[in-house]
Amino acid sequence: MTTLVLTAHGSPDPRSAANARAVAGRLARLRAGLDVQVAFCEQNPPSLVEVLGECPADAVVTPLLLADAYHAAIDIPRQIAGSALRRANAVRQADVLGEDDRLLTVLHQRLAELGASRLDEALGVLVVAIGSSSASANARTASVAPKLAAGTRWAGATTAFATAPRSLPAAVDQLLGRGARRLAIALWFLAPGVLTDRVHTYAHGAGIPMTAPLGAHPLVAETVLDRFDQAAAERIAA
Repeated sequence: MTTLVLTAHGSPDPRSAANARAVAGRLARLRAGLDVQVAFCEQNPPSLVEVLGECPADAVVTPLLLADAYHAAIDIPRQIAGSALRRANAVRQADVLGEDDRLLTVLHQRLAELGASRLDEALGVLVVAIGSSSASANARTASVAPKLAAGTRWAGATTAFATAPRSLPAAVDQLLGRGARRLAIALWFLAPGVLTDRVHTYAHGAGIPMTAPLGAHPLVAETVLDRFDQAAAERIAA
């Protein structure tokens, strides 16, 4: 049996780890008999190295990450290399969740929970993501806003990064300049935490409604399973 090792970023905020475990619970319910283990890159136990050390057979490390940035590109491969499961083909790493259409559907649902309509010509939507030191990762993340706006009548949609303090007000000015008279912040985050609280503080002060994160939505779990299945099939074919 191949173990799905759901690997999250890790955070000092306990809500983040709780969300990872909630996603793992959904995975187990969606795929009866699948061995699902939770690991963290940092901040929370157990570490990925620890979990892989206890896996009895093969494993697919499946990142609970949106962007293909530092943790997916460097940290997770390094921890896999340092684990006990180093025999050929014992561990594969799945792709990150990325800008999957299913996640965009969740984001639309989160906006609908705020009362936002796809037909609101006065609405400007600010997609807020974590941001990365990788320009290519940021560019892929920035593609979420135009994909989200496709098929709507919104005045505009744009992206801001929570790790860049001036990014949010600059993005708001951009949307207002496009003619938006109402704004909404759509969180491109999987779980609540320190950064989402920071965005909430800004949103509250600016009087802008803000969505909940993507969370442990069933479509998030489906996307994780899809990445796992792709990597597991590649392992068998190798």
